[in-house]
Order: sequence, then C-alpha cells, then structure tokens
Amino acid sequence: MRVYFDSAATTQLAPEVITEMTKVMAEDYGNPSSIHADGRKVRSIVEEARKTCATAIGASIGEIFFTSGGTESNNMALKCAVRDLGVKRIITSTVEHHCVMHTVDRLEKEGVEVLRLEVNHIGQIDYDALESLLENSSTKTMVSLMHANNEIGTLLDIERVGLLCKAHGALFHSDTVQTVGHFPIDVSEMHIHFLSCGAHKFHGPKGVGFLYMNANAIVEPFIDGGAQERNMRAGTENVYGIVGQAVALRMAVDEMEERINHIKGIKQYMKDQLADTFEDIRFNCPGMDKGLYTVLNTNFPASSKNEMLLMHLDILGISASGGSACSSGADAGSHVIQAIKSDQDGRKSIRFSFSHYNTKEEVDYVVGKLKEILPELVKKNETVLEA
Repeated sequence: MRVYFDSAATTQLAPEVITEMTKVMAEDYGNPSSIHADGRKVRSIVEEARKTCATAIGASIGEIFFTSGGTESNNMALKCAVRDLGVKRIITSTVEHHCVMHTVDRLEKEGVEVLRLEVNHIGQIDYDALESLLENSSTKTMVSLMHANNEIGTLLDIERVGLLCKAHGALFHSDTVQTVGHFPIDVSEMHIHFLSCGAHKFHGPKGVGFLYMNANAIVEPFIDGGAQERNMRAGTENVYGIVGQAVALRMAVDEMEERINHIKGIKQYMKDQLADTFEDIRFNCPGMDKGLYTVLNTNFPASSKNEMLLMHLDILGISASGGSACSSGADAGSHVIQAIKSDQDGRKSIRFSFSHYNTKEEVDYVVGKLKEILPELVKKNETVLEA
C-alpha cells in the first residue's frame, strides 16, 4: 500500500484534467500567436482558460498573466515592482516560501531595504508591528506576505493587511499558491496588487500558474522576446498546461465546499488518532478554523528514530515531508519550524497534507506504521506492534 500525504508539495492530476489536456494535445496543436485558423482556434482556447482563472478569483481577464508557476509569479511581482513601480522597501516575514525569501534577499543585496516580521509560536505575524512599520516611513513600500504558510498552515488575515496597505499607500503582494482553489478569493473585494498561483496545488499540471496583477499596478515585461501575454511574458504559451490549470481550477471552485468538508474530516480524524495514540504529541498548526485545512504539521517527542523518521515512513509506503519540497531533495530542516521554535529538545516535526482523494483507511495505515516505528512513544493503553 502506498499513501500520499504530501499534497502541500504537489497534488495528483485529476482524471478530468488529464482527459482535457490529452484532447488538446491531440487536436489543437497550433501556435496561439499564428494568424491562421489553427492558431486562432488555440488562441481562443487560451483566452477561455484565462477567463476561467479570472472568474475564479474575481479578477478581470486583463489582470491574469500565465506563468510557469508560483515561483515565477512571485519573482515577477517582487522584482518588477522594484524595477518599474519605484519600490524601495519591502516588508515580509521570516516564514515565507523560499521563492519569496531568496528573491527578497537578492533585492536587498541590490539596495532595497528589507524588513522581516518575526512570527509567534503558530507562525502569525504581529499586525500592530506591521502597521507601525507602514506608519513610520514615507519610502515607497511593498508588503509581501503569504496567504497560508505551506509548512504549518497559518493563515494571514489578507483583508486586514490589504486595508493597512491601502491606508498607508503601500503595494501588497501575496503568495496565494496554497489557497487558490482551496479558499474563496475575490480580489475585487480586497486591496491587493499582486497574487500568485501554481496549478499543481489544486490537481492541475506542474509547470504552469498565473500572476494576478491589478490594473493599477502594471509593470514592464519580466521576460523579453515576444508579444505573448499582451507583451508581458515572452515565450510560446504552455497551452496544454494552461488548459489543464483552467479545468482543475474550475473543478476546485465548483467542488470547494464538498472538498473542504471531506479534507477537514480526514485531518481531524488523523489529529485525534495521533493524540490518542502517542504521548506528548503536539501540533504546530493553528486550530482547524484558523489555518489551512489541508495541512497537519505534527510535532513528535524526542526519539532515537526521529532523524530518520521520514525515511522510515517512505520505506513503509508513506509520503510525507519535513518542510517545503522546494528547499532540498533531502530532509534538510525547515526555516519555518526554526522560526516558531518547535523542534527543540530532540523533537521532530512532520508535515502531513491532504487532498479530497485521501481516506480514513489511509490514516489508520499511517498511524499503525508510526506505532511500529516509534513504539516507545505509544501510550501505555495502546497495543504496540513490532517493526
């Protein structure tokens, strides 16, 4: 048996997405920039997909730009805001995704002032501290804060941050890769300039995403060389990926309530099973209604097996993670866990993340295997199986 509990890293392709992508691959192979009939047909397919993505987040079609995914979208928003919109100062946090952290680090080396907000034990920023930083500067500022942390699931009050930015004339960028398709998002009802998306987080294909760019914050091209994406991103469009993304996002929005209820049930069941089975188990995530419902970051007590815990799980058929899939091909530790000071005194944090394809039977399998791996942590009234 193989159990996939790493959907925060990537999700499996929905069968409907595969079907539609395969159809387009076989039948619609024209270049969308060509003016003949084959090209015009594919152009219409791309624009219909753009409309689907725009509708999903309450944007206009002219505010959606297709990219290769969340990393490119975040890079484009941050670097182009500095280059084209006069941003001289960026306020971010210590627990952002690496594609934001490393981009900001580079901009700092190039002379941009960077201020990094610390977080509390569950990864929340201090909103008063953010407001104070915005109040006490006349420098053109961009706030870049992720909507939901990809490792521990902490949610940002995105509307509150938007209002703070509006009050103080700051630009606002949010990495929403973990929340597009999982939470209702309506950019027309909030103050936000840039928002990033990656299709493979909601059962779409890898290598495609989009950047929402508010019509009042248009920048110059990030990639030069052609007139694609209304002169904003050169390069022949990834038509099959764009189609797959649109199908996956439409399904995610249409089925959102049903998926939320199912995934919350799986997460709560696993949380209860772990708490009932192991001594001194802790959870790094906020409460069920205050965090990303797809993520259960579990903190295990000290054990001689902790350093190899992910490998043991993998050998027993379980895919989970210790942090962001983008940080390393190995279990190299997590800057987020370090920031919230969770893995102290030999403790170990593991991220289990779910999709609507997961089942309670899979949870039972994982908890059973954890009992085999960590028998010394099992509560006395539990049956211990030999590994």
